[in-house]
Parts: sequence; structure tokens; C-alpha cells
Amino acid sequence: MTRRTQAERSDTTTSQLIGAARKLFGEYGYAATSIDAVAATAGVTKGAAYHHFEGKLGLFRATFTRAQEELATHLEEVGAASPDTWTALRRGCRTFLEHCLDPGFRRIVLLDAPSVLGWEEVRQIQHASVLRVLLNAMRATDAHLASETLTIRGQLMFGALCEAGMLLARSPDPKAALGPITTQADILLTALHNP
Repeated sequence: MTRRTQAERSDTTTSQLIGAARKLFGEYGYAATSIDAVAATAGVTKGAAYHHFEGKLGLFRATFTRAQEELATHLEEVGAASPDTWTALRRGCRTFLEHCLDPGFRRIVLLDAPSVLGWEEVRQIQHASVLRVLLNAMRATDAHLASETLTIRGQLMFGALCEAGMLLARSPDPKAALGPITTQADILLTALHNP
């Protein structure tokens, strides 16, 4: 049996901690989750958690970033499987809303991240992942528009999608609300595409 390198062991511990943090932050929220609980759930020591992350805030940041990166990858896969750029953009918006059906995703991404990390840092992380994918999709459908105009439209659409995710969260039946909310998102997307 080949012995794992220090880097491999470190990556494994980091992944275990982020996985446990995602579960606990998603279920209980940032305020009610301790780094001790995350370490115990991950099966590592509290010292190991502090070795890999600068406290609970650093662990939350890594958890939020990982959620954004995974969603961006999924959105790119959805786009690549679509027959054209407009369909890819519409499917991507629906995929984002479908992710908002997951209570853990909603709590981490929509509810806690803005207050824990601050709006500027949240947007910076999103711009490197999910918002980047949305902006690229909008550029592909409206390549003739100025970059600044596309950026404004993309940010407006992304803000609307985040608010739509919050509407799903507050709905008594989020799955039933997905259809009507997606329809309204499509209407907004079409309006932004053809102002």
C-alpha cells in the first residue's frame, strides 16, 4: 500500500472539515455551529481544524466558496449540454433556483453568507464562480452589447435569482413554488435580453 503524502492527508482533512461544516452550517446556521462541533463531525481534532482554517469564519468562507465553485461547475455542465446559448442561460437560471430548494444551500449561500462575510466578499467570491458563469452566458447571448451593459444586466439578473431563492425559502411549498418563480425569472431574463 502506498503511503499518502502530507499534501494528500492535508487535502483529505480539509475536505472532511468542509463537508462537516457544510452539513452543520446548513442545518443549524453559522451562529449556532461551533468549530468544536465541526471538528467532531469531521472526525478530527479541534487543533486540526484551527491548523487548516483561521477559525470558524475561515471555515465558513471555505464552505461558502466550495458551494459556489460546485454550483458554477454544475451550471457550466448544464450550459454545455444545451443546444444553444439562450437555452443554456435559461437552464442555468432554473438550475440555480433548483439548488435553492436545498435548505442547507439556502441557509449558507442566501441567508448566512451576506451577514457573516459581508456583501462585498460574497460578491467577490460569486464573481469568481457562479456570477462569472452567468455573465459569460449573457455575453454569449448578447455579444453585441458593451461589456459594462452586460455586467449590469448580469448582476441585476443574479440579484433577482438570489431574491427568487429567498422566495422559495419562505414558501410553504418550495417545490410547488419553483414553477411560477422560474416563469417570472424567465420573463425578467427575456426583458433584460430584449429591453
